[in-house]
Amino acid sequence: MSAYYTPNSEYPASYYAASRRHEVVCPALPEDLMVDVCIVGGGYTGLSCALHLAQSGCSVALLEAHRIGWGASGRNGGHVGVGQRRSQQDLEKLVGRDCSGRLWSAGLEAVGLVAELVERHSISCDLQKGILHVAHRHRHLHHYREEAAFLRNRYGYQGAHVLDRSEVMDRLSSTVFHGGLYDQHSMHLHPLNFALGLANAAQKAGALLVENSPVLRYQPSGSNLVVDLADGGRVTARKLVLACNGYLGGLEPRISGFMMPINNFMVATEPLSAELAGMLVKDRLGVQDSRFVINYWRMSDDNRLIFGGGESYRSTLPRNIAPIVKKRIVGIYPQLSDVAIDYAWGGTLSITMDRMPHVGQLNSDVYYAQGYSGHGIPTATYVGKAIAEALAGDSRRFDLFTHLPVRRFPGGTLLRWPAMVAGMLYYSTLDRF
Repeated sequence: MSAYYTPNSEYPASYYAASRRHEVVCPALPEDLMVDVCIVGGGYTGLSCALHLAQSGCSVALLEAHRIGWGASGRNGGHVGVGQRRSQQDLEKLVGRDCSGRLWSAGLEAVGLVAELVERHSISCDLQKGILHVAHRHRHLHHYREEAAFLRNRYGYQGAHVLDRSEVMDRLSSTVFHGGLYDQHSMHLHPLNFALGLANAAQKAGALLVENSPVLRYQPSGSNLVVDLADGGRVTARKLVLACNGYLGGLEPRISGFMMPINNFMVATEPLSAELAGMLVKDRLGVQDSRFVINYWRMSDDNRLIFGGGESYRSTLPRNIAPIVKKRIVGIYPQLSDVAIDYAWGGTLSITMDRMPHVGQLNSDVYYAQGYSGHGIPTATYVGKAIAEALAGDSRRFDLFTHLPVRRFPGGTLLRWPAMVAGMLYYSTLDRF
C-alpha cells in the first residue's frame, strides 16, 4: 500500500488555526515501539478513541500524517447537532423503529459527550448552545413542522421549536427565510480548539501522539500488526484503528469505496461591531439553511461571521474560495456587501451513499470509522469512544453502528466521482427552485 499524502508541519491558513488556544507538543516516535492499540488519524475519532483507551489502561499510539486536527476536525463549521445525519423519519424507513430509536438516543448521548469532555478537561473552545435551521423555501417549513411533531410524539423530545418568518427575521435580521426550527439542545464550538483539547486530555491520560508521521502500510506479523511509516519508523500493535475519514487514500482499499471525499468552503469576516453581530445572529446561535448544499454560519467570540457554503468534488481546493462564499453571504445579508473577508479556507470531509457513518471491523484486529457526512463532531467523538469500549470488551455502542446498512459507491474509487458529481449537481440545482 502506498502513502496517501505528504506530511505538512503547518496548519492550513484559517481563522481556526489563527485563533487556537491550545497547543499540543508531540514527542518523536520511539524506536521499536509496541503498544496495545495503534490509531491512524488525529481527528475526533482517533483522539476520542485514544483518550478513552488510555483512561482504561491500554497503551496506545496515535499516528497523524500532519498536525493534530489538521483535516476536517480542524476546519469544519463547528456545529454539534442532535440526532444523526439522516432524519428520524428516514431512519425508521431505513433501519426500523427499534434501531432508529437507539440511534436517536445515541445522537443525544453524543452531544452530551462533547459537552462533558469540554467541561471535564477544561477545553477552551467557545461552546455555545442552540442551532437554528432555517427554511429557504416555504415548503421546507412544513417539513420542519412535521419533524418537530414527530420527535415530540414519537420520542418525547421537547427541544425542537418551530419559528415563523417574523421570529426568524428577529433572530437573524434577514428577510430571505420563511421560518425555521430551533433546536435548543444542539450546540456549536471552535472545532480546532476542541480537537486540540481532546489531544491534551489524551496525552495526560497516557496516550502517545505522534505528528508528521504518514503511514505507508500495515501488515500482520504473528499475532500482531506492524505499521510502517513513511520515514522508516515502525509501530507494532495488537490492534489497529483506522480513523482517517476523507484522508484514507489508498491505505485500505477494502473500505475506501464506501465513502467519497468532498471539499467544503469556509470564510471568516473581519470583526464586526458588537451591535451588528448581535443583530445578524441573535443569542450567538449556530445557523444552517435547508439547501441541499447548505449554508451554515455562526458568530465567533470576537464577532466575526464564520460562514460555510459551497463544495467541490476535485482532489484540490479552488483558489477563489472567498468570492464563492461571499456571494452566499450577501444573498442572505446584503448589508455585509462591503465587509472584508479576512480568512478563506477549505477542507475535506467524507460522505457515504446513505449519509450514515461507515463503521466496522475488517477482521478481529482492525477497526475503522469514516463517512460522517458533515455530522462529524458529535458522531466521530462518540464512535471513537465506542471503538475504545469495544476494544475493552464492551461492544454495545459499537455494534449499533456496525449493523447499519452501507452501500459501496458504484464503480468503486475510480468511477464514483463522475456518478456522484452528477447526482450532487442535480440535487444542488433544486436549491434554486
